[in-house]
Amino acid sequence: MRLFPIALLAALASPALAETHLVKMLNGNHLGGMVYEPEFLSVAPGDSVKFLATQRGHNAASIDGFLPEGAETFLGRINEEIEITLAHEGFYGIKCSPHFDMGMVMLIRVGDAPLEGVELPENMPQGAKDRFAQIVERAGAGE
Repeated sequence: MRLFPIALLAALASPALAETHLVKMLNGNHLGGMVYEPEFLSVAPGDSVKFLATQRGHNAASIDGFLPEGAETFLGRINEEIEITLAHEGFYGIKCSPHFDMGMVMLIRVGDAPLEGVELPENMPQGAKDRFAQIVERAGAGE
């Protein structure tokens, strides 16, 4: 019966499995119109985020200048799900391309960076800046 101790040791020695977090793309919820739900995620390096085409007319795309150094940009198609793996620590700004001006954005923190470290790109539409300010405020209140 040596297999049991070996199997137990193997289970304890295996690295933690990365998680997949689900995000809905919505026309609206209790926070307003054109939203991601949740609007903020704090994840571990190596975790994935799957954007669900819950309601039509949306996509998920990285925001130029709002990714950690070394992270790759991505662009999901309208009305289609996309799954990304987040390997680099820092903040990822995500937008819905057709509704960016309206503030359809979300924030993903990979690792333990403090929310005070969020730096928005200067050329961002005002609607997106306003929504990011709300997201950071709500996320900070929840910590």
